[in-house]
Amino acid sequence: MKINTVIFDMDGLLIDSEPLWHEAAIEAMAPFDISMTNEEYASSIGLRTKEFLAYWFRHYDIDSKYAEETEQEINRIVIEKVKEKGEALPGVDYIFDFFSGKDFNIGIATSSPFSLIDVVTEKLGIKKYLHAITSAEKLNLGKPHPEVYLNCAEKLNVQPVQCICFEDSFNGLIAAKAARMKCVVVPAPHVHHEGRWDAADLKLNLLSQFNTEMLMALGKQ
Repeated sequence: MKINTVIFDMDGLLIDSEPLWHEAAIEAMAPFDISMTNEEYASSIGLRTKEFLAYWFRHYDIDSKYAEETEQEINRIVIEKVKEKGEALPGVDYIFDFFSGKDFNIGIATSSPFSLIDVVTEKLGIKKYLHAITSAEKLNLGKPHPEVYLNCAEKLNVQPVQCICFEDSFNGLIAAKAARMKCVVVPAPHVHHEGRWDAADLKLNLLSQFNTEMLMALGKQ
């Protein structure tokens, strides 16, 4: 089947929000005397907030009864931070213009809640491009489970094998490949060298590096 659809992750790919999520997590978990290192936080990128908290609450032996309230607080803080200082990552305008110009179906499939998706898509000015948005917020399983990607393909009325996904996290890469979609990764610079990204179909430094030749090559794989 011909590739005619592109699905984007959001945080860390389209908007530089991962540092803001880290800040929000530190602030929300401060009452429990948890102060995560950059390395600890990086190991959890791509997880939903509830799974992120479940892991670290177990790790630090924090009562899970506080998890839901802390999740809501993290989401509230990060939304305010994105509104205040969230910035598009390089190449966002380019990549949406590129696929729109080729009449691709365009979607977003993210672990983030819809309340944040609305803020980000408005801030980046990309709502006009989008034909479908799916969130793993209310799903039984988030990334690396493929459901959020499969749901997006269904909303776009295409088969998974017709889709290219763009991701920045390893959990997202696993989800995209499990959904039987092509996956282009744009890892953060400090982890770009790691061998785990070899599982992707293509690795880039920037979204703006993607071109027609790459698209044609992915279609032939």
